[in-house]
Amino acid sequence: MTQATETALAPVAPSSVAPAPHNINITDTQGINAFSSEKDFATAQRIAKALASSTIVPSDYRNNIPNVLIALELAGRIGASVFAVMQNMHIINGRPSWSASFLIATVNTSARFTPLRFRWERDKQGRVTGCRAVARDRENNEECEGALITMQMAHAEGWYEKKGSKWQTMPEQMLMYRAAGFWARVYAPELSLGMHTREEIEDITPPPAAAEPVVVQVPNRPQPDDLMGMIEASGPLHSSVPKQRSPNRSQKQQKLPSAHPDAEPPYEEDLPYDEEPPQ
Repeated sequence: MTQATETALAPVAPSSVAPAPHNINITDTQGINAFSSEKDFATAQRIAKALASSTIVPSDYRNNIPNVLIALELAGRIGASVFAVMQNMHIINGRPSWSASFLIATVNTSARFTPLRFRWERDKQGRVTGCRAVARDRENNEECEGALITMQMAHAEGWYEKKGSKWQTMPEQMLMYRAAGFWARVYAPELSLGMHTREEIEDITPPPAAAEPVVVQVPNRPQPDDLMGMIEASGPLHSSVPKQRSPNRSQKQQKLPSAHPDAEPPYEEDLPYDEEPPQ
């Protein structure tokens, strides 16, 4: 059983409410639709070139005019500062996403709704089990209640168990961020442009797969028994160099007399057994 902590929103009198101002822009981009005409496109390009040369914009936009043009287009659509859009729009695996705090600020500064507030669900021990975002429509005073985000949902969706998940260290903050994202996509999709928050994208993006080890197959070395079999199978060895034989007696040169100065010493086989060869 859970107990809801009610946060009643006071009715807002439409006649007494002044429209809340839009975000303060560092450059007037609300009137520029970069892709509406050739003139607007040329103007947006000049603005994008100046912003892309700045050293304080995020790396995704530095010296990248096409990305700045997209940020200009989004800033004009939601009525926000282009610099704030560049600081709070994150690209994760090719998908743009808002930071949750920026999305909450966009809703709070809009003229359509009162600022977002959060209602908590607690168990009997007072521990937080869930959260939902609520606000009032300024035009008809209707309360806009968002979906209930619970810790049970975080476990079931795998957000909590993911490695490095902030749900394990700051669950209440993550409950508010997720509740705000759900609320904005239902009641103010023109402000979020249907985009998810950075925290949502990180929770649903699977971790990178570990690289599979490369298996290199090394041919087996032949064993001694295999080598002998290979040698026997190849037949007798034949050498291209003819084997030299020692000359026999018939091929020996005629010996000079032993007294001749060029005479070679006699062969041992020609000497009697009791005679030693000359030194």
